[in-house]
Amino acid sequence: MHIPSRFLRAVSALLLGLTVLVTVSPARAAEPLTATAAVRVLRYDASRAAEFRTLMDQAAQVWNARVGNVRLVAGTPADFVVLADDGWPRTSVTRLGRGTIWMGREAVADGYYPLRIATHEIGHILGLPDRRTGRCTDLMSGHSAPVSCTNANPSAAERSEVDANFAGSALTAGERAGLVFVDRADAAGDLVSAR
Repeated sequence: MHIPSRFLRAVSALLLGLTVLVTVSPARAAEPLTATAAVRVLRYDASRAAEFRTLMDQAAQVWNARVGNVRLVAGTPADFVVLADDGWPRTSVTRLGRGTIWMGREAVADGYYPLRIATHEIGHILGLPDRRTGRCTDLMSGHSAPVSCTNANPSAAERSEVDANFAGSALTAGERAGLVFVDRADAAGDLVSAR
């Protein structure tokens, strides 16, 4: 039986592609992008986020709908984890795309909009600092915007910055690694060293 060489080449290419997909481990998804990769996938684990678990899924979807170079998916091994506690919301960034978010109940009790808090804290994981502009249109203005602010969407400038952070070889937000972003009004400065 004669099999045409074009068919054999197509089957070989398909098998090679499947082999590459099967051998790439989940841990490699957190590595810097290569010139051929378009989207960096970040996995998050919100299994210990208590009442904020579903909220974190919603916040991830807000970011997924607005940026193109990074995609947030629930799963493990996780690039960042989300915990719940009774303190103020905060984020510890170990490097771009990695760290820990604490969804503190204190801000919710003070009347801040929970989805805005969640998308704001994910913004830190994505490389954005606090910018206390006081404007509700700026997601990273955090608590400086009025308590009545329910905008949970990043501004065009914030979206652009995140896409730039995750564009190809531009993954260089190392200067923010090892920092804890605390959004509380009486916190000493925008961030505190976690080292």
